[in-house]
Amino acid sequence: MRWQHDGGFVADDDAARIDVDVVHGFLRTAYWSPGVPRDVVERAIAGSLNLGVYDEAGAQVAYARAVTDRATFAWIADVFVLESQRGHGLGRFVVSTLLEHPELRGLRRLMLATADAHDLYRSYGFHDLPDPSRMLVVQQDPATLYGSHA
Repeated sequence: MRWQHDGGFVADDDAARIDVDVVHGFLRTAYWSPGVPRDVVERAIAGSLNLGVYDEAGAQVAYARAVTDRATFAWIADVFVLESQRGHGLGRFVVSTLLEHPELRGLRRLMLATADAHDLYRSYGFHDLPDPSRMLVVQQDPATLYGSHA
């Protein structure tokens, strides 16, 4: 599927169109995935519902993905807009387009984690967990998983 942005950008859910170099280039320096290897990014793309945003020349400028069973649950992950393209409303465009995707409609639960975009996600109905004590996590240190290179 394709969606049009007023600024001439287009969003597309075709995983084959994702520029892995762009996605990996951003994610390997992001606070949530430092040093992530390219093959891990490739596997994450292959196992997710992806949304790329492209400029008029076809270059990828933003990305988001949903890890989902397409029936009851989705985890929104790896949302970013390249720094050179910020200020065009692409953050809201990529989030709203992903959340409106037909394969995510009617899910019982959508979740995500963020360190710095709480207000953005709250504007889409996300809120703090009613009872965080119900949630558990196994979290590995990226330095242990990936080493200091990627």
